[in-house]
Amino acid sequence: MDLERLIKDFMYYLGVERGMSQNTVKAYCSDVEEFAEKYGGDVTKAGSYDVVAWLESSDAAKRTQARGLSGLRSFFTWLVMEGERKDNPCEGVDSPKMGRYLPAVLSVEEVSLIMDSVDLSSRTGKRDRAILEVLYGCGLRVSECAGLRISDVFIDEGYVRVTGKGDKERIVPMGEPATDALKSYLADRPVPEPEYDDFMFLNKFGKPLSRISIFNMVKRQAVIAGIRKEISPHTFRHSFATHLIENGADLRVVQEMLGHESILTTEIYTHIDSKTWKKSILDHHPRK
Repeated sequence: MDLERLIKDFMYYLGVERGMSQNTVKAYCSDVEEFAEKYGGDVTKAGSYDVVAWLESSDAAKRTQARGLSGLRSFFTWLVMEGERKDNPCEGVDSPKMGRYLPAVLSVEEVSLIMDSVDLSSRTGKRDRAILEVLYGCGLRVSECAGLRISDVFIDEGYVRVTGKGDKERIVPMGEPATDALKSYLADRPVPEPEYDDFMFLNKFGKPLSRISIFNMVKRQAVIAGIRKEISPHTFRHSFATHLIENGADLRVVQEMLGHESILTTEIYTHIDSKTWKKSILDHHPRK
C-alpha cells in the first residue's frame, strides 16, 4: 500500500470532485494520516474495531473526534468507490455525543474596550483596528478576513463581498466604524509585493497576514484590554450575531450575513432557543 499516493489522490477527490474548502481537505487528510500512523498497517484493510480503538485513544474534544470520524468515513467511502475495498468500516461506528456548543460571547462594552485599546499611532495599530472592526462589524470568519481583497471592499457603498466556505459569495453591509477604520488603514497601508497587491491586510513585509497572525493579535489585544475570557477571532463573529439578535434582527437575515446553510446553525450561534423562532414563525404563519 502506498499511503502517500492514496492521500494525494484523496486530497484531489475532496478538493476537485467534492469542492471542499482547502481547510476541510487539509483536516480530513490529517485525520487519515493520524489514523494510519496509530493503526500501523494497511489502512485499506482496517476494520470497525480499529476505527473505534482510534477514537477511544484520542484525548481530543468530542467535536474534534466527530470531525475525525467524518474524515475517515469520507476516506473509506472513496476507497470503496476506487475499488480498494468492499465496505466502509465507519458505517457501524457512532459519532461521539456532543453537548450544545456555545462559544464565549463578548458584551458590547467588552468589544468597545478591545477596540479602544488599540494604539492607532502606528501603522500596525491602524491595521489591527481595521481587522477587529471587520471581524465584529461584518461577522467574518478568520479565513475570510485573512483572504479579504481590496477589490471586494466597497467603502463608499458600505458593503463587502465575502467568499466563504465552498467558494460561496455573500454580500455583507459595513457600518461606519468598519469603513472609517479601513479608510485609515488604507491611507497608511504597507507597500505590497506585486503578487499581493489586492490583499487587504498585509504584514510589514508586504505579504498577506496568516490566520495564525490574526488569531495571535486578537488574543494579545484582549489581554491589553483587560478581557479575561478565552477568546479568538471567531468570538467577534459570534458576538456580532448575538448582538444583532438581541437588538431585534431577523434570524434569517443573520443567517444570510453569516453564510450559514442551515438556520439551525445560526440558532446555535446566537443563543436563541429553537422554541423562540419556531413560535415566531407559527405566530405569523399564513395558515395559522
